[in-house]
Amino acid sequence: MQSRSSSLRSRASAFAVALLALLVVVPAARAAVPASFPAAGELVRPSVAVRARPSLAAPRVGVLTEFRPDFRRRIVLALGVRPDPKRAELMWYRISLPGRPNGRTGWVRGDGVALQPVRTEIVVRRGRRTLELHRGGRLVLHTRVAVGAPGMETPLGLFYVTAGFRPADAFLGSYALETSAYSRLSEWPGGGVVGIHGTSQPWSLGRAVSHGCIRVSNAAALRLKRLVPLGTPIRVLR
Repeated sequence: MQSRSSSLRSRASAFAVALLALLVVVPAARAAVPASFPAAGELVRPSVAVRARPSLAAPRVGVLTEFRPDFRRRIVLALGVRPDPKRAELMWYRISLPGRPNGRTGWVRGDGVALQPVRTEIVVRRGRRTLELHRGGRLVLHTRVAVGAPGMETPLGLFYVTAGFRPADAFLGSYALETSAYSRLSEWPGGGVVGIHGTSQPWSLGRAVSHGCIRVSNAAALRLKRLVPLGTPIRVLR
């Protein structure tokens, strides 16, 4: 009987060792890298450190929380991907960072975000005062806009849609998209966040009259509400 018990313990020990070896050899599954960029999505951790370079040793340039101050989920836009120089299994995404100055980017760990390729893009041509919406490479909306007045020009660069809402103020029209761009006016709502929104002053379209926001007709604003997902890139050109 004792010999049989010893044999069972021996087999159990051998099985445990084999299982441990298998766990060591097989790497942990990681989130799939998007098939193309740009890609947008949400944080999957309560907070994610943003670093200056794609490395755990790089300086931290900020921290993103899973939820915004208004309790909405935070959306990020990734522009590219790179493996960690010391840990090939760890991927880093270069993301667009909202805030001043405009145009900043940083790197976040791939296991902190869940991303999907983006098929939509908004192009604003400041000089022509037009907005185009492209989806899957096809133009689906072309409309006139109002842009920032002299001294309060709508900023140029690459931004993205961070939120959408129905304004309480009729001046902002039927619908508004919050963007990651910031105007020159820090006292503007949200610290100067640039919006793409409808207007109660349709006569202003085609002119440079705003505080930096991009005004569209109320009809166009409602089309943007239907067609533009959060994370959509926005290119503001001269």
